[in-house]
Amino acid sequence: MEVQRVARSLEALGNTTRLEIYKLLVKAGDSGFPVGTLQSRTGIPRSTLSHHLHRLIDAGLVTQERQGTTLYCRTDYAVMNGIIEFLTSECCVEQDCGEGSDRTSADSSSLTASKPA
Repeated sequence: MEVQRVARSLEALGNTTRLEIYKLLVKAGDSGFPVGTLQSRTGIPRSTLSHHLHRLIDAGLVTQERQGTTLYCRTDYAVMNGIIEFLTSECCVEQDCGEGSDRTSADSSSLTASKPA
């Protein structure tokens, strides 16, 4: 994953409102949530919610799909996992992460979030 794409994604998540929305969508799994559900769960006015969703979509973190009259928002788990992999891929390459380090001995691949079943 390119540095610019990761930076754009992290910038979008750097806003507390967008981070809250994103976490809700991550929790929703593959089915995502209708925009109305996001609005009711967050209490964010529709126009403000729309603005934040478009920032997440532009960053590639969220997708939208219309089903009839309902607009569903979903996490793009491949992008989320790519960002996590980018951030952890070179962990401790310049030092031993063995016993006594602040990092647990868990394999960095276990840090990659998986898509819900």
